[in-house]
This record gives sequence, structure tokens and C-alpha cells, in this order.
Amino acid sequence: MSLLTDQVKTQVKESLTDLKSPVKIIVFTQTLECHFCQQTRELIEDIGGLSDLITVEVYDFVADAGQAEEYGIDKIPAIAIIGQEDYGIRFYGIPAGYEFTSLIHALRLVGGAGSQLDQATIDELNGLARPIHMQVFVTPTCPYCPQAVVLGYEMAYASPNVRADGIESSEFPQLAIKYQVAGVPRTVINEQTYIEGAAPLPMVMDKVREALAKE
Repeated sequence: MSLLTDQVKTQVKESLTDLKSPVKIIVFTQTLECHFCQQTRELIEDIGGLSDLITVEVYDFVADAGQAEEYGIDKIPAIAIIGQEDYGIRFYGIPAGYEFTSLIHALRLVGGAGSQLDQATIDELNGLARPIHMQVFVTPTCPYCPQAVVLGYEMAYASPNVRADGIESSEFPQLAIKYQVAGVPRTVINEQTYIEGAAPLPMVMDKVREALAKE
């Protein structure tokens, strides 16, 4: 049984009609599927059937450890969204609720829509002295979370110096505790710098500079 209604499928199919280049969605699960692993895999397989430019690959986190290492996957369920190259765009957990829109944005982003960031920001990201890893903690019921996740994805797409993960907080409580996630969205930059809420780009860039200054 499909997780998407016919109405949602129609809407998603329409939103994917402007894809210009192939997109590969890679899902990591395991033989004895984890909580939400099956639903995540089925959801992605449903989306894969809505565009000829989308292909879906499913790997076992344990049996296919080499692929997991290649894509930097350390927890499941995991989704890697790959366009003409691997831009470092990941989602951990099931992209349900409001986060479904983040997933569709990522597909369109790597499939040819391109970044909406201004050139000055792109130039600064490409000139960073060290890489940036952004972890954006979210929940499916948070209406402000997609803004934070999408901004991270835009930055990752724009520069090889940035990796961006959307992380469904309730599915990874150990990480929520580690990073003191009391509310969402909460963005963690390089383990030590934090942003509360759906911050605008100038504030996020300030935090990127702050994170680099700590290292």
C-alpha cells in the first residue's frame, strides 16, 4: 500500500516535471528494518516512480557497509540525494509531515533548479578555509523546520565545503540529548556552534564564521 495518496502523488509528480538532470535517491535500511526504516524505504520508492529522471537505490546498512562508508552514513534510516555529483545532502529519519517538502526541494535543487543563494554567499562558502558540517534537527510537526533544512541544503549544493544533514530529532534521541535539542529547528555547526530557530541567511553565515573561529 502506498504511503502517498493519489492527490499527493499528482502534486509531487507535477512539482518534479521541471527536473533537468537525473537524480539518484539512496536509502539505507537493514534486513530487520529499524523503526521507520520500512516506511522510509516505501516512501522513497513511491517518489521514485513519479519521475523518469529519478532512480532509487536501497542498501543494507550492515551488509553494504562499504556503500555506507562511501556516503558517510552512520545511522538509519538514511537518505542521500545525489545529482550530477554528491553534494553532501542527507536526511536521517523519515521525511514525513512538513519535512516532506524539504525532500522535494532537495530533489528539485540537485535536479536542475539550482541554488537560490546570492553569488557573494556562494563565493564566501567556496573560500572557506575548512569544511562545514551542518546538522539540522527537526520534527515532522514543525512548520519552521523546512526553512532551516532547505537553507542547509542550498549551502551544501552551492559549495563542496558544506555538508548538510536533516535529522528527525525524535528518531535519534541520543543525538538530541548530545546536542541539547530542547526545541526545533536547532542547527549544529561543526559540533560546537548552535543556531536556534529558522534563522535567516546572514545570521547563519555569522554562525559559520563563528564555528570556524573556534577551530
